[in-house]
Amino acid sequence: MNATDILQSVYLNRVAAFLPNEAVSNADMENVLGKAGGLPSRVKNMILRSNAIQSRHYAIDPATGLPTHNSAQLAAEAVKILLAQGVPAEGVGSLACATSYPDQTMPGHGVMVHGLLPELSACEVFSAAGVCAAGMAALKHAYNAVRTGEQRGAVASASEAASAVMRGDMFKSEIDAKNLADARPEIGFEKDFLRWMLSDGAGAVYLADRPNSDGLSFKIRWIELLSYAHEMPPCMYAGAEFSDGVFTGWKDFSEEERRDKSVMAVKQDVKLLNENIVRYTVEKPLAHIAAKHGLKAEDIKWFLPHYSSGFFRDKLSAGLDNIGFPIPQEKWFTNLPYKGNTGSASIYIILEEFMRTHALENGDLVLCYVPESGRFSTCFMLLEAVKAV
Repeated sequence: MNATDILQSVYLNRVAAFLPNEAVSNADMENVLGKAGGLPSRVKNMILRSNAIQSRHYAIDPATGLPTHNSAQLAAEAVKILLAQGVPAEGVGSLACATSYPDQTMPGHGVMVHGLLPELSACEVFSAAGVCAAGMAALKHAYNAVRTGEQRGAVASASEAASAVMRGDMFKSEIDAKNLADARPEIGFEKDFLRWMLSDGAGAVYLADRPNSDGLSFKIRWIELLSYAHEMPPCMYAGAEFSDGVFTGWKDFSEEERRDKSVMAVKQDVKLLNENIVRYTVEKPLAHIAAKHGLKAEDIKWFLPHYSSGFFRDKLSAGLDNIGFPIPQEKWFTNLPYKGNTGSASIYIILEEFMRTHALENGDLVLCYVPESGRFSTCFMLLEAVKAV
């Protein structure tokens, strides 16, 4: 019988987070990102009041406005922290890397991260594309590499350098009229909206076929990823335009059109998001997943949700109530207010702080939730605390 004939238990033994440079306050963020066309945002203060984020990190030198890290470099820094924690480099048989917006279209993001890690040996490398749920897709790939017995240890990472496409000069062509009243309306919401929502950072986890010999580990009970793209249109996208039901990718625009339309900027249909995010990332999928696994709300000791904005916190709570899966908010943990929305890396950054700051007992169940509005996908992961005797 081969090792792959038996599914192994998989343990999350180490987690690391890397946040570039000093934290940036709400008052300073427009100075760091730069003003679009040299003019202040019309929607920044309204969005910041709603999202409840007080500080975040950018891979930008505030003195020069130049980048300090790209996405691959952020991921590599997080993996290096894992190695410094004692993760054996020779034990990393699989490296799975995710980001919402890679630094290049080719080569894949994963091999670019691997190229910055000479400490590692030749290994399997996987690149996950998407938006927030991409980080969990990478983690599930690493999980399956260990679970099938192909690898004894694997690393998953997620990183975001959102600031690279959030700088004010990315929108310059649309407001060369020198008057925001002449700008296309979506500069206020579809595009400018996300400038005050997204930030930079990276995280990485080490998975193995046995728990730590001392301290805390998490046994991964299951990871469930679901897409509702067959029912829903694109909601958050970059490198494309979506108008009158027609989705047009960047390759179908001329260089001048890409510049004039800010095609490469990240855009969000805020109305579509607000009306559907809870239904398609909480209510429909969790009702199905909980029934599949026989999971009950009272089983959950801690809930680790990644939500993009404080605006959605009570809506998320109501969605849980609507499907008979109430989790009191005193059981929730998030660091969104002071570490920002780092997209696919957020759940890693949440997990790192949670494991470091919370006392858990054997058998405690932790439910992680990662929604994605790209075309409405979601992920739930159930972890069981394992403490070495």
